[in-house]
Amino acid sequence: MSFDLDRIRNFCIIAHIDHGKSTLADRMLEKTGTLTSKQMREQVLDTMDLERERGITIKSHPIRMRYTAGDGNDYLLNLIDTPGHVDFAYEVSRSLAACEGAILVVDAQQGIQAQTVSNVYLAIANELEIIPVINKIDLPGAQVDVVTQEIVEMLGVDESEILKVSARDGTGVTELLDEVTRRIPAPTGDRDGKLKALVFDSFYDAYKGSIVYVRIVDGRVKKGDMVHMFFNGKTFECPEAGFFRLQMEPARELVAGEVGYLVTGIKNIKDTKVGDTVTLDAHRADEPLPGYEDIKPMVFSGLYPVDADDYDDLRDALEKLQLNDASFVYEPETSAALGFGFRCGFLGLLHMEVIQERLEREFDLNLITTMPNVIYEVIAKDGKVIRVDNPAHYPDAGNIDHVKEPVVRVEVITPPDYVGAIMKLNKERRGTYIEMEYIATDRAILRYDMPLAEILIDYYDKLKSVSRGYASLDYEYLDHSRADLVRLDIGINGDPVDALSMIVHRDKAFYMGRDMAVRLKEVIPRQLYEVAIQALIGSRAVARTTVKALRKNVTAKCYGGDISRKRKLLEKQKEGKRRMKMVGKVELPQEAFLAVLKVDRS
Repeated sequence: MSFDLDRIRNFCIIAHIDHGKSTLADRMLEKTGTLTSKQMREQVLDTMDLERERGITIKSHPIRMRYTAGDGNDYLLNLIDTPGHVDFAYEVSRSLAACEGAILVVDAQQGIQAQTVSNVYLAIANELEIIPVINKIDLPGAQVDVVTQEIVEMLGVDESEILKVSARDGTGVTELLDEVTRRIPAPTGDRDGKLKALVFDSFYDAYKGSIVYVRIVDGRVKKGDMVHMFFNGKTFECPEAGFFRLQMEPARELVAGEVGYLVTGIKNIKDTKVGDTVTLDAHRADEPLPGYEDIKPMVFSGLYPVDADDYDDLRDALEKLQLNDASFVYEPETSAALGFGFRCGFLGLLHMEVIQERLEREFDLNLITTMPNVIYEVIAKDGKVIRVDNPAHYPDAGNIDHVKEPVVRVEVITPPDYVGAIMKLNKERRGTYIEMEYIATDRAILRYDMPLAEILIDYYDKLKSVSRGYASLDYEYLDHSRADLVRLDIGINGDPVDALSMIVHRDKAFYMGRDMAVRLKEVIPRQLYEVAIQALIGSRAVARTTVKALRKNVTAKCYGGDISRKRKLLEKQKEGKRRMKMVGKVELPQEAFLAVLKVDRS
């Protein structure tokens, strides 16, 4: 059954991590009778164990609800549950483009956080009607009045427009659903026009192929239609169309204003890109919907199996993961130190962490991860631009004119007490101060432009440390900017270890090289000869330390007698150690590679 356009409401919930977005969605499903009590569980829209454990949303989960509002009318509510993390900002923007309104959820204890502000800007950019909601009002530490003032100052709304709910016990959820039907505008569109459908997510099914989540903007589509995708040029027959309850339910057709899915039968999920526009092949729309981007990985890291025999298992696992995540890329690579592995590209740090954890948990793999790197643009002296995502591919200094690195706009929200410490941290990380503003008397926003590489490893941990856990972080990519960068190599007895190389700013090379050498000294086992650990820029050593040799007491059997006997034995031992050092190979333990991630970058 199709609803009239004025009885449809398409909306999403945007919130910072752990502010109660998934719990609020649970209560809505209960209040609308979408799920029975047997089907109900906590975080019902979060299907991955990882999502449920961490309290984060990684994949978008639309669901269709029918609701009889206080005005007596039946409404069709399409909730699009979106990821909240900055790594998935593009997917969030496409999900927002599929909606007319958004529920902004703010924790009554924590108040406005960095990702809250970022998501609000995205919603405003997509011209959505925003309904502000304060959640967790039942908690003893709830500061409803303080958070209300923060929202008023950020959005410029009247206090009466802010709803107070408790997603845990259901307080205020019915009133919120009534406000959704009253305040969020109905979708517009011509149901008799040419088909235009926005792809806002996709996943792979082993039997049906790639399945796309769509919002129908104009026209209609049904089973058996020949459908064309604007940006990749693919044409396919649609064997099934439908909508989402908890599972996919086939429908006779999807019409303008509705949210649903199309089965494509396409065997490669890369051919169904988020943001693409679907139209009928026979009656194609004149132009696609705006906003499409070809998203590219921002962070690269090498993944190697600890046991070389697991290489084929790792390759199979990466293939399966990529089927449901088109933004994740990988290619084979080899390392002299680590053997055979894969160079993997991720949208950001959380994306990298999620992929690694899924590989180890779902596929029972034991992995070594190399240091994360960003994409540098190296401009050679002949004008050629080389994109480098692996320090091993960094050209010789003599061939480089200059180098550009990715820069991000960082927003940190913090209580005023910690502003000084955070400014000091950002200055150490080569941050450029932009501005500071207060969104409330006890909350300030600091904005900095910083190299992405400086926040990759331990910046978030340091930020939480200097702010005692109160600061929150958000960032967005700006562009590539010129910087004085060099490749820092680690040499063990004169042999560079490719897996330990990194690209760093010249001013920090000495300090990072020294710290790396000291850490490696602690984890490399002692040999029968001295092991020299050097930090190298080209052929120049900027730091060095030595793992002292184990010394066998060769004079123990000498008791008394001429001292020349002892000297002869010691000279023989010294010559033996010299020969051993020339031919000896140092096996680096796994802890040596993990030590890289703990290097102090400040």
